[in-house]
Amino acid sequence: MTDLEYLSEMSITKLQEFEGIGKIKAIEIKAVIELSKRISNSYTKNRLKITSPKDVYNILLPYFIDKKQECLKTILLDKGNKIISIMTNAIGNNDKVEIGLKEILSEPIKHMASSIILAHNHPSGNLNPSKQDIIFTQNIEEYAKIFNIKLLDHIIITKNGYTSFKQINII
Repeated sequence: MTDLEYLSEMSITKLQEFEGIGKIKAIEIKAVIELSKRISNSYTKNRLKITSPKDVYNILLPYFIDKKQECLKTILLDKGNKIISIMTNAIGNNDKVEIGLKEILSEPIKHMASSIILAHNHPSGNLNPSKQDIIFTQNIEEYAKIFNIKLLDHIIITKNGYTSFKQINII
C-alpha cells in the first residue's frame, strides 16, 4: 500500500491526530482525495482505445494538417491499448526529422507504457516510407523490446490518407 492509499483510507478523526491538522483541514484533505479519485476514474474510463491504424489516423490528422515540416509523434498505450499520452518527439524540416532512440523511448519508459505507436507526416503527400523511415522504425522496434515495450505500428500521415508499416509488413 502506498502512502497515498494509506492516507485515503484514514478517517477524519485519525487525520486530526497529526500536529497542525484540525477538523476543517482533515475534511479538506478527504475532499481533495475523493475529488482526485473521481477525476482519475473519469480519465481512465474516457481514454480512447486504439484498435486500428485508421483510429491513429483519425486522432492525429488534426495535429498534422497543413504542417510544412515533418513532425514525429509517439502514442503511449496501456495494456488495453488505451491512450496514456500523445508525445511530440521532434519537428524537422520538410523532408526529415532527426531524433535519437533515447529521446523516443524515455517517455514510454517513464509512463510504464505497454506499447507505442509512432506516427509522422509527409508534407509532400507521399505515403511511401523512405529507407530512413524503415531503418528508424526497425531500430525503435528492436530497442523497445529491451524495455518490454511493443512497437505496434508506425503510421505515415498525409491529408490524402495514411500508410501503416504493420499493414505493409515492415513491422
